[in-house]
Amino acid sequence: MNYGTFASLYDQLFDEAAYEDWFAYAQNTIKKPQGRLLELAGGAGRLAIMLKQAGYPEVFNFDLSPEMLSLAMTHAQEADVELPLIEGDMREWADLDLNFQTITCFADSLNYLANPAELKQTFQQVYDHLESDGQFLFDVITPIQTDEVYPGYMYNWHDDETAFMWSSYGVEDEKHTVEHELTFFVYEEEIDGYRQLQELHTEKTYALKVYQDLLAEVGFKHVEVTADFGRSEQVDQATRWFFNVTKG
Repeated sequence: MNYGTFASLYDQLFDEAAYEDWFAYAQNTIKKPQGRLLELAGGAGRLAIMLKQAGYPEVFNFDLSPEMLSLAMTHAQEADVELPLIEGDMREWADLDLNFQTITCFADSLNYLANPAELKQTFQQVYDHLESDGQFLFDVITPIQTDEVYPGYMYNWHDDETAFMWSSYGVEDEKHTVEHELTFFVYEEEIDGYRQLQELHTEKTYALKVYQDLLAEVGFKHVEVTADFGRSEQVDQATRWFFNVTKG
């Protein structure tokens, strides 16, 4: 997904508490000793910077959006950390001549892929860019989130210059699929008024077995699934699954 001119607006909505949870999950789950780490679909680099500051020796930030990567560069400079940036599509990055000990992918990123074929394609790219016995950590929303929690969900936020409206809807005849209608009202001084910007995001998920089967087909082993940022093994009623898998 290319955020384009929306990148800075999404960055304003950065949820520090959620990223602290993703950071804690990564810290508790990544095997020691640490090697080269890639944050896949890392956006504005918030989590990658936190991992770098925690002492991971080499952290890379990979994203499709050049605007997001530009923000990541700014955040890295502000934090005074070295953060190599990679622009690419998570479905196809075979030309990247680097392998990693750990690859992470959080915050619904995989739920934006259109179908299981694209999901498997992404899993294959991750597998091909991991070291032997390398580790892949990711999360996805579950069918409970798409079918029960999101339909009818609304969220509004504003500050002095920006207002944000988020509405979510189920998609008819599309199993475990939800659309998010995102509307920003941004104040522009030159017109002394607000400009409306709107995007429609589609997320899709699958039964747990679909993810497990695709991972196995690619060659991953030791597939561990948890909930609540790794704090619970009760996955049946979870709204988000966390996967910790190892390259076979």
